[in-house]
Amino acid sequence: MRPYKTTISHSFLWLSLISGVVFSSCGIAESKSLINGQDLEGWYLDVPLLDSLPNAKKPFTVRDGMIVSLGEPRGHLLTDEEYQNYRLELEYRFSGKGGNCGVLVHASQSRALYDMFPKSIEVQLEHGNAGDFWCIVADIEVDNMIARRGPEALWGITEGKNRRIENLTDDSENPLGEWNTMTIECLDARVKVWVNGDLVNHGRNATVHKGKIAIQAEGAEVEFRKMVLTPIQELTQ
Repeated sequence: MRPYKTTISHSFLWLSLISGVVFSSCGIAESKSLINGQDLEGWYLDVPLLDSLPNAKKPFTVRDGMIVSLGEPRGHLLTDEEYQNYRLELEYRFSGKGGNCGVLVHASQSRALYDMFPKSIEVQLEHGNAGDFWCIVADIEVDNMIARRGPEALWGITEGKNRRIENLTDDSENPLGEWNTMTIECLDARVKVWVNGDLVNHGRNATVHKGKIAIQAEGAEVEFRKMVLTPIQELTQ
């Protein structure tokens, strides 16, 4: 019987290899986690304070398998790679008091705003405002722009301009200390955001279409226990 078993084993291996080729040729999306649970491999820090004080405490770490933004000193953790046309699924919570943080998509030119923020579209995580867009030397449009961004004459993408675009809901976030889910879909010039299953923003005509993904250190401690990226060819309806 041993030859028969060997033949079956080889046949199964061959079929598996063929299936892998077929799946690949069909373009089935492969998800990947941006959190390896051990260290910050695949990411790098851009923290202005560390330029002059390289031994200062770094504001990002890995704890209990999670990426943690400690909030101070302020800066960003950016992916080594650039991405476009993807779904980013997050699970996050403010582990202490509420405060500010954000996830940046299509990030490129470093310290383009206030010598701190990279050129990007920020998807806000700030408690009470999760899902707002902030335009950082890049722009995006939504429905009801004047109601959600203010007078058109004040719009802009640099210092002193109305860069915030308010989200669509007021009660999508869970109470402080509880986990939230956020899904961000980026496809060409569109960005769509859900918080705990609620559609909270939908932008179009973005002036940036690809770039790095970044996490902010902006004053509050935030834990990220999931950060999974999946290529997409269409937006979820």
